[in-house]
Amino acid sequence: MKKILNVIATALAACSLLTSPGLSAQTAYPDKPIRLVIPFAPGGATDLLGRALGDRLSNRMGQPVLVENKTGGGTVIASDYVAKAPADGYTLLLAASSLGTAPFLYKKVGYDPIKSFAPITLVCAVTHVLVVRPDLPINSVKELIAYAKAHPGKLSYGSVGTGTSNHLEGELFKSMAGVSMVHIPYRGSAPALTDLVGGQLEVMFDPIASTGPFIKAGKLRALAASTGKRSSSMPELPTVAQAGLPGYEATPWLGLLAPAGTPATIINRLNKEVVAILAESDMKEKMKTWGFDIVGNTPAEFAAFIQSDTAKWGPLIKSAQITAE
Repeated sequence: MKKILNVIATALAACSLLTSPGLSAQTAYPDKPIRLVIPFAPGGATDLLGRALGDRLSNRMGQPVLVENKTGGGTVIASDYVAKAPADGYTLLLAASSLGTAPFLYKKVGYDPIKSFAPITLVCAVTHVLVVRPDLPINSVKELIAYAKAHPGKLSYGSVGTGTSNHLEGELFKSMAGVSMVHIPYRGSAPALTDLVGGQLEVMFDPIASTGPFIKAGKLRALAASTGKRSSSMPELPTVAQAGLPGYEATPWLGLLAPAGTPATIINRLNKEVVAILAESDMKEKMKTWGFDIVGNTPAEFAAFIQSDTAKWGPLIKSAQITAE
């Protein structure tokens, strides 16, 4: 009888280990809803992407993925919120490229773009198109540079706000081409493009999703893509580097992050599922429509990308003395 009782006690002890909080948290993930934080307002292309990812991730993970839009502060509010969330895999951020530039633009942010997050995957690159008014005698990047040099300070370029990606793309263009253009910030693409078409601006970098209809209608002339390689959404368009400014590359991006300290098993699981989602044919088609070029790399590759992207834009922001409030 004593031997039987010892066997039972041993079995009960083993069961208690298997059901201990630490082990169950590792083996049962996820066992509650996951929050996906998006730093932009509902309805935009980033929001559409986030909700499409959330729906598919929910099906694969067996738990709801709840989208939360936390806007403001040039994406700083959302980034700071996720950086300070528990590192348990239940709060994720669909980060934008402003993640790494914000610390150089604002006097104080509550996170470090490299140390405060655990990268999951770089979801996509966002192609911006360099466009000009069609009434200008400019048909190529080389002609734009020549025209700007012949008319220093006479060309104005628009952006969706100081420190945003299309503002920084314009500053990088000015720096590398050695030209002078005046920056005009707006509160969004729509008013900036309206003024560009209407003759109040001459130049702008902006996504394919917003510039495409104007290009097709002949109201804007597309010169080049900002990215390092041609976009699958507009493959006939050369890159800025190919069209006359070697070495130029500006690639706005969207990627998935978790708070630093999130267990590697959770990061790897999320990476596996999201990369699989990005390979789905209907998802590919949706993202092409939105002007997104799918990446889907490893956590280590994404971490290296964030470091290089931050190192690229920081010195430019400082040298151009760009600040945001």
